[in-house]
Amino acid sequence: MQRRQFLKTAGFGAAGVAAAPFVATAHAQETYTWDMVTSWPKNFPALGTGANDFARRVEELSNGRMRIRVHGAGELVPALEVFDAVAAGTAEMGHSTPYYWRGKVAASQFFSAVPFGMTTTEMNAWIYHGGGQELWDEVYANHNLKPFAVGNTGPQMAGWFKKEINSLADMQGLRLRLPGLAGEAMNAIGVSTVNLPGSEIFTSLQTGVLDAADWVGPYNDMAFGLHQVADYYYTSVWNEPCALVETMINLDVWNELPEDLQAVIREAARASNLAMFTEFAFHNAQALETLVDEHGVQLRTFPDDVMQALFEASQQVIQTQTENDEESRRVYESYSSFQQLMRPFSDIGEYAYFKGRDAIGA
Repeated sequence: MQRRQFLKTAGFGAAGVAAAPFVATAHAQETYTWDMVTSWPKNFPALGTGANDFARRVEELSNGRMRIRVHGAGELVPALEVFDAVAAGTAEMGHSTPYYWRGKVAASQFFSAVPFGMTTTEMNAWIYHGGGQELWDEVYANHNLKPFAVGNTGPQMAGWFKKEINSLADMQGLRLRLPGLAGEAMNAIGVSTVNLPGSEIFTSLQTGVLDAADWVGPYNDMAFGLHQVADYYYTSVWNEPCALVETMINLDVWNELPEDLQAVIREAARASNLAMFTEFAFHNAQALETLVDEHGVQLRTFPDDVMQALFEASQQVIQTQTENDEESRRVYESYSSFQQLMRPFSDIGEYAYFKGRDAIGA
């Protein structure tokens, strides 16, 4: 009887031990399928494929528990309606860039690109270590969204121009595609700017709707064929010393997600952030060589009076926004303070190295 009682007790114990892995396994097999809407043409180099890359990482890191279906601009929602679609729950996720939402959330621009602002390295340091992510979370939470950095284009060119710019007077009345704070600064010096999806830039230049346009850099610009419709490529980096690419998640959906899958998304975002930046660095170098050597593209820089006017206009635009929007003020105080913290080392680090390398022709 004692032996039977022992076996019975042991049996219940074994059953209990067996049940625990079963429960854990059942939980581990719970799967999620989300839709991601993007502001990019389907599979567009780096930006569109970056969304694909992020989705792949999430699926791999979650061991297949989470699948993200990526939709190009216009497939489910237009390119510039991603923010609203995700906030409303039309799609669980979006892939875009924060300055597209300046009409909805003025402070969003500081999480993307600021004229004469931080580089990619400095921006990532602010997001990850300087309180940027916490502020970004706070701003987007007011719109039922959770944001993450999932890429960066690095420095962007000033854009493609149909005519050569020799002075500030040559800028007057130009019709230019340029979003964000930089677009507002251009407006202040006499340029008329609009924000168009990338897919509309070529036709707008070709038909004369635009006189000039910024997009990204050599890699993406060549993919759109912009060198075929504008002769002068202005390389003066002022408008976007970096441009952060985001994924945004509907906050209700995010809060319902198990913690382990939240961790998967965080780490996939970090990996995709690095991957996109390095992809741009490599392919921009290749594309620039092709544009100049094979297509005869003429590289130009803005005259000093244009750059000075753009700097002054940028400062005024930022000051006006921060004075009239409390959220923008708090975000920009953090952003600008961090830029000042980083600048001394940036100056004696990479900047000094580049100058020294160029001086000796290395």
